[in-house]
Amino acid sequence: MRLSQMLFVTLREDPAEAEIPSHKLLLRAGYIRRIGSGIYAYLPLMWRVLQKVSQIVREEMNAIGAQECLLPQVQPAELWRESGRWDTYTQAEGIMFALKDRQERELGLGPTHEEVITSIARDTIRSYRQLPQTLYQIQTKFRDEIRPRFGLMRGREFIMKDAYSFNADEASLRETYDDMHRAYSNILRRSGLAFRAVEADSGAIGGSASQEFMVLADAGEDEVLYTEDGKYAANVEKAVSLPPEAEPSPFTTYEKRETPGTPTIDTMCNVLGCSPTQVVKNVLYQVVFDCGLTLLVIVSIRGDQDVNEVKLQNEITRLAPQYGGKTAIALTVPDATMQQKWAAKPLPLGYIAPDIADDYIRTDKQIHPQFLRLVDKTAVDLRNFATGANELGYHVVGANWNEQFKLPENIVDVRKARVGDRAIHNPEQTLQSARGIEIGHIFQLGTKYSAAMGATYTNEQGEEVPLVMGCYGVGVSRLAQAAVEQSYDQDGIIWPVAIAPYHAIVTIPNINNAQQVEVAEKLYQQLNAAGIETLLDDRDERAGVKFKDADLVGIPYRIVTGRSLAEGKVEVVERKSRKSQDIAIDAVVATLKQWIDTALHG
Repeated sequence: MRLSQMLFVTLREDPAEAEIPSHKLLLRAGYIRRIGSGIYAYLPLMWRVLQKVSQIVREEMNAIGAQECLLPQVQPAELWRESGRWDTYTQAEGIMFALKDRQERELGLGPTHEEVITSIARDTIRSYRQLPQTLYQIQTKFRDEIRPRFGLMRGREFIMKDAYSFNADEASLRETYDDMHRAYSNILRRSGLAFRAVEADSGAIGGSASQEFMVLADAGEDEVLYTEDGKYAANVEKAVSLPPEAEPSPFTTYEKRETPGTPTIDTMCNVLGCSPTQVVKNVLYQVVFDCGLTLLVIVSIRGDQDVNEVKLQNEITRLAPQYGGKTAIALTVPDATMQQKWAAKPLPLGYIAPDIADDYIRTDKQIHPQFLRLVDKTAVDLRNFATGANELGYHVVGANWNEQFKLPENIVDVRKARVGDRAIHNPEQTLQSARGIEIGHIFQLGTKYSAAMGATYTNEQGEEVPLVMGCYGVGVSRLAQAAVEQSYDQDGIIWPVAIAPYHAIVTIPNINNAQQVEVAEKLYQQLNAAGIETLLDDRDERAGVKFKDADLVGIPYRIVTGRSLAEGKVEVVERKSRKSQDIAIDAVVATLKQWIDTALHG
């Protein structure tokens, strides 16, 4: 492609809307243009990148026997109601664009396609002889993000590959899951990205085991905790670890003490002269279930630890059927306004004890009349601990479970793992931290959707049983921007060869120099004929402008028909290393072909 004929516009200044380097660079280099909040147009250069990523994804999916299809973007609400996720996605998380057609039928723009694919399997898979089956698509998805940001990283419209497997049993599912793990690793490796696969929370998709594939980058929204031995890595939402050992308690007898002005753990410990590891902290949460019921939750946890709210929401969702619901759709620390809706009297905030009385809750059909009391494992074995006294300005010390306070029946692990914690698999290893951008996520769904939607098959024994499912997603457009976030410098993008829009750019410093133009045209034709995707910068611009644009756009190799022509050579610059060398004109094609082959295949 000749730049003189291309829609090619670069910007010298960072756009005001852009927040992180990759977003700034994609806008400045003319890859994308903002159309609306979280909505971007992919311009010609970006579309080539996305096609390259899609092709790598397609090849790896095909290699494990997955079959490509295309599912509808507009989905009937009835399917989502069958799975029980309509209210979750339209009200709780609020990420689904919901609409009505002219006949008042409710529809949603697909943020994901579990319901659609399960309905297809329900209608088409009858026997164990048809299993296993894996279908995938590369499709535009929609999410009504509260705060779209970072360009393609958290947009409202994005391109994604999602795959769904149908298996006869859990063992078969694990085989497919392992195949997907290898395929995803290959996708990221072939794309030229540094990444880490980590244990993850399944979130609203549901299911049991899941892993995220994180592209490592300082601007990543996710924190990854890992060990140096390479045997453990998890998203901070999922991570587990051993907390520091608790210090000995200085208290030997139970008593109530006046502690004015001590609503925080630090102020309390300063007055009482104790370690936070000998405090039982009682954190109040308000939960709303999908059935509309509000539940108040008291979490008792060791004073030096914090509650992981993702783990907590999972625990509460597990208990949801006891309260007539299927899932928790909102989890918050209630502020004063929220408390007014259910509090029968003012709470002793900052001084709450594990046994705070249920009569603080007003009787109401929409509010459960009793606290749900949970205790984290870190607090279970404490002896002679300090905690609140349910009275402003007072704490108690020397307390024990099942003496002064009944140990809650629900013992849970909801603490937040931290950098420096000891690893469970090897306490000599401590957790380290890295930032990552989630590019892929694989789930073992089990029968969550098939059981809810009646997708069954007849097994070898002639029994009708639910299909066992898995789902597997890769953010295609997000991967493209993540590549930029991982590899750039002060002058612009540095694309990995595998997904660069073009492999090389031939730059003519002076288009009025007949020899420069002749050699450039010849090389341009030869390189493209040899399968080396090449741009020709034949614009009537100063050489400095052309060089800056080439660096900004990030094409892996730049060929300059400049001064070295007198010696029968051209200058070839590698964008990544900035190394420059003069190469004989007749050797350019063979040399680049070798370099590109090495970059792609090692």
